[in-house]
Amino acid sequence: MTARPRRVVSRVFLNVAALVVIASSLFPVYWMVNTSLLPASAVRSTTPHWWPDEFTLSNYQEALTDDSLLNALFNSVAVTGITLVVTLVFAFLGAVAVSRFRFRSRTSFIVAILVIQMIPAEAMIVSVFRVLDGWYLLNTIIGLSFVYIATVLPFTIWTLRGFVNGVPADLEEAAMIDGCSRAGAFWRITFPLLAPGLIATGVFAFIQAWNEFVFALVIMTRPESLTLPIWLRAFVQATKATDWALVMAASTIMAVPVIVFFLFVQHRMTSGLVAGAVKG
Repeated sequence: MTARPRRVVSRVFLNVAALVVIASSLFPVYWMVNTSLLPASAVRSTTPHWWPDEFTLSNYQEALTDDSLLNALFNSVAVTGITLVVTLVFAFLGAVAVSRFRFRSRTSFIVAILVIQMIPAEAMIVSVFRVLDGWYLLNTIIGLSFVYIATVLPFTIWTLRGFVNGVPADLEEAAMIDGCSRAGAFWRITFPLLAPGLIATGVFAFIQAWNEFVFALVIMTRPESLTLPIWLRAFVQATKATDWALVMAASTIMAVPVIVFFLFVQHRMTSGLVAGAVKG
């Protein structure tokens, strides 16, 4: 077999493998939405329904009319927003400091970031609960936000550090030769090139805070302080018998804000990559 047919076969194999991966990733989402559009009797039947042939919106109507949904949505948006903003600010400053400056204990700081990520979050639940209880921050948005920030920040710093290292310091030096100050060179040259990295780490922080369950379950115990993952658990328990159609409808509602956020950020991420290529 010559080189050209080999390349064709390799390309076909890679395309088929990519389609298999995409289908495997999208099928659970499709099945969740499909199940949410079926009545409970159709879901419990032994015959699988591969599409919503018994289409109904009653599951969504029942989930949306739940009294605690709006309150849980507000709590999740508030906690996720605070976590996202604070994490990006501190992670950006930490990544720049580690990548661009040489200071005492720099290596120890980097090693500490890695070690912190190796500690299971569940191992710190008791300590975190006692600290927040002593600060009177249980069942508060600020208290849960502190926990999420501390959890997400190490990985975010480590990820952003790679993006900062990928931008040559020579670009800043060239701008400084042209008359820019050090701060001006950084904000005009380096910062725009870091936009894709900030967006990528922001997506990670958003998803982690939006979907986190264990800490929210322990810290937010009052009905008015529930986040969406805990609301979903309480909502399922309130239905007594597990109504999978209703559970899938509530899960779809919970996933919609994440999908909208990602679609919006994906456009900005593409724009940032193009802008960085042009400016580079």
